[in-house]
Amino acid sequence: MSSDPQAPHFLKKIVSREDAPRRLAALPRPIVFTNGVFDVLHRGHATYLAHARALGGSLVVALNTDASARRLGKGPDRPLNNEEDRAVMMAALESVSLVTWFDEDTPLELITELRPDLLVKGGDYDMDTLAETAVVKAYGGKAQAIPFVDGYSTTALVKKIRAAPGGR
Repeated sequence: MSSDPQAPHFLKKIVSREDAPRRLAALPRPIVFTNGVFDVLHRGHATYLAHARALGGSLVVALNTDASARRLGKGPDRPLNNEEDRAVMMAALESVSLVTWFDEDTPLELITELRPDLLVKGGDYDMDTLAETAVVKAYGGKAQAIPFVDGYSTTALVKKIRAAPGGR
């Protein structure tokens, strides 16, 4: 992302979708894959990502692009942080090995390209109903839901901020 020699080392974790397969090949296996918007990082995200990373040798996080995130219906002004800022915050986390993006509504095509060993999603997903699960299982991978940390949600946090005096 940056060619500045003074840039933080973790920025090297951020890769374009085109470079992701090559970079993924060099990561320790098994490769765990998760995805999401990760708009405003909070304790729930950090706990979820650490749990996901503990399930394998590397954790790949695929972020929804800004356009993809807007199509999720979280609100016209979401995401609050743009995709590059979200990628930097994600890459700064010790648990994250690689960060890339996808512009589609789901990461199905990216998962097909990268072929991770394990697909993980938050506990609100029924893994058996996801097309991504079928793809991962078809090539011998696994899929698993990770429980949420109760009480943490970016959408709830945004509502709380907006409800506060001076919020918009």
